[in-house]
Amino acid sequence: MKLHLAGIALAAILALPFAAAQAAPPPKGATMTSLQKVTKTDAQWKAQLTPQQYDVARKHGTERAFTGKYYNNHERGTYACVCCGLPLFASASKFESGTGWPSFFQPITPVNVGETSDTSYLMKRTEVHCNRCDAHLGHVFDDGPKPTGLRYCINSASLTFAKAP
Repeated sequence: MKLHLAGIALAAILALPFAAAQAAPPPKGATMTSLQKVTKTDAQWKAQLTPQQYDVARKHGTERAFTGKYYNNHERGTYACVCCGLPLFASASKFESGTGWPSFFQPITPVNVGETSDTSYLMKRTEVHCNRCDAHLGHVFDDGPKPTGLRYCINSASLTFAKAP
């Protein structure tokens, strides 16, 4: 899935009413085209993460449906990257997709979530990852609700959650 500059601008405009109250300020050094990268060795990631978090976020694994910590979470707050803490999704954009994974119709800001073509398992999908540390988050599909029509299907193991005050 390729986003054109106009699509990125439209997604950013659509994100404002939903995420403004919950979005954290961009990390120091962030611009519309780059973030200050976080890089660690595999040994450092293994020391920081649980085995499941490491498998999903660093090795592109997938947790089983309906087993993740956040698929049924209905509290208000912000979902961030389990590896680097970058805010990724606001609870206001979360919806029930029936898939067994947390699903969102948009990220807090398009700058924070990157996309890569994924042709594993004889399928063509679009993988999404944290743009600051390259953690695997899940996939994005074009069968989501309005206003974006997108469904970001995200592994709970790739996320942390901060409840809104």
